[in-house]
Amino acid sequence: MSMPVPRTLQATRYVTPLREGGSLPAIVEAEDLGMYVLKFRGAGQGPLALVAEWIAGEIGRAVGLPVPEIVLMEIDAALGRNEPDQEIHDLLRASIGLNLAIDYLPGSLMFDPAVPGQVPADVASLAVWFDAFVTNVDRTPRNPNLLCWHKRLYFIDHGAALYWHHDWQDLEQKARSRFAAIKHHVLLPWATDIREAGEAARAKLRRDVLEGIVGAVPEGWLGAATREGYVDYFLRRLEAADGFTEEALSARAQLV
Repeated sequence: MSMPVPRTLQATRYVTPLREGGSLPAIVEAEDLGMYVLKFRGAGQGPLALVAEWIAGEIGRAVGLPVPEIVLMEIDAALGRNEPDQEIHDLLRASIGLNLAIDYLPGSLMFDPAVPGQVPADVASLAVWFDAFVTNVDRTPRNPNLLCWHKRLYFIDHGAALYWHHDWQDLEQKARSRFAAIKHHVLLPWATDIREAGEAARAKLRRDVLEGIVGAVPEGWLGAATREGYVDYFLRRLEAADGFTEEALSARAQLV
């Protein structure tokens, strides 16, 4: 399996802000003429949100979930200079240099759990296991972070995952978390094969795969953390997978 290496693109045009959540991402055009959702390094959550976005997104891709392409995005002082909003100007100034962006899916719609027939059981089961593995608290009915595009679900916005990396104390205990928040997962009702999906995913998350994903994180985003620390955590998390798998199965049993 080839290791993910993000493309690096120059943002050429600020199109419009996306005023959802507190980070104020934006749609921008890049030098390849593609449109991307830009996540700013200078936003309130800081670069660790971008680290989580990259690592969790690429782990999701590695286990087989549809994730839009994630790229690194350079912005300079000229981007958005005609934008009248002072908040946007301040954010752009704080983010000059390397940021992260996700391929924009034009015409996509946010997933609505009330619409029948959208979720194959294998996709839902893998998604539940994956979000438990990366401790993603942001895949709920209130905020599913799922897009429907060309009759397929795409998994987006993983900046809230890996919340443990904001505090590296008691890492062994955190790696063994059963992740009780999985009971709020929006796809849990369709997840009929969680154990089987998890076993297949575990086989794909070899050390070299995890090292490749973590190794692509820009050096300046990691702060005091180390790449080895992330890989060691994920390997411990895999060893503890039976615990969070059982938690997910128990949560689903409460629904049926």
